[in-house]
Amino acid sequence: MAPFPSSVKAWQEALLAWYRKHARPLPWRGEKDPYRVLVSEVLLQQTRVAQALPYYRRFLERFPTLKALGEAPLEEVLRVWQGAGYYRRAENLHRLAQRVEALPQSFAELKGLPGLGPYTAAAVASIAFGERVAAVDGNVRRVLSRLFARESPKEKELSALAQSLLPEGVDPGMWNQALMELGATVCLPQKPRCGACPLMAFCRGKEAPGRYPRPRERRVREERLVALVLLGRKGVHLERLEGRFRGLYGVPLFPPEALPLREAAFGVRSRPLGEVRHALTHRRLLVEVHGALWDGEGEDPWKRPLPKLVEKVLRQALPLLAHEGVVPFPHAKPHGVEPF
Repeated sequence: MAPFPSSVKAWQEALLAWYRKHARPLPWRGEKDPYRVLVSEVLLQQTRVAQALPYYRRFLERFPTLKALGEAPLEEVLRVWQGAGYYRRAENLHRLAQRVEALPQSFAELKGLPGLGPYTAAAVASIAFGERVAAVDGNVRRVLSRLFARESPKEKELSALAQSLLPEGVDPGMWNQALMELGATVCLPQKPRCGACPLMAFCRGKEAPGRYPRPRERRVREERLVALVLLGRKGVHLERLEGRFRGLYGVPLFPPEALPLREAAFGVRSRPLGEVRHALTHRRLLVEVHGALWDGEGEDPWKRPLPKLVEKVLRQALPLLAHEGVVPFPHAKPHGVEPF
């Protein structure tokens, strides 16, 4: 997997010149504050840039420092993160902030903190602290696989290659961001913009970019669930969720065969209100939404941190019930539910 010795410097210079001219003006670009770099990198782990922007600003407005984040209750952290998805990221950030007063400055130490894998640790170490360590995310993997025409590169080989390509005398953080930017805006997974690529003259995979790297096989399972929306005197019955939505709140979620038992436990007879679909990384959820009036208190769900799935369930259920004149809490109206 050796690069072209005579052309490495040429394509390094070509990439850096392109990056200086075409880098997107993102709020974390040029940032050296380790905490802000960390927040941006954690957000971008599973979220596209356009979606991450408002959450980055909102999160830092409420938790401007690592200390402020560590002193906040987890429920508030999750509420501020609400909508960004993959809530385990926020939970790990909170655990990290409670463990250290300041971020360590080396890749090796950063990698030992909650939620920081090799990529995130390398990104923070190189961008915030200038350590010469390559950060290999999906974008970098794709760029290097195509550049050197590798269909199924092994992770260790790719990391070693990326490390060997770090140019001398160049800010390693800027170099890592240049490779990532190229993958995010030009060397795209589908329909790469090869004509706009500054590395086209050096690319071994340009004739068939779709071959590199070979897509990873992912088995996606479908899971069926029931969501039971119970409308009480003051709002919706919520419970603290476990498992994949640990730490968040939601309506009861359970397998379809458990519906009679759950109805009996709450003393209700529910009726179907439709279905919602929700995609997770390796799973598709098909959720039957059931609803009933309930002889309990309940609460306003919008004041709690909810997973995106529960937001979809409430959108499905509440307008239908409100349309019948049931106004379970202040946000509900006879023909719809705000704030949606």
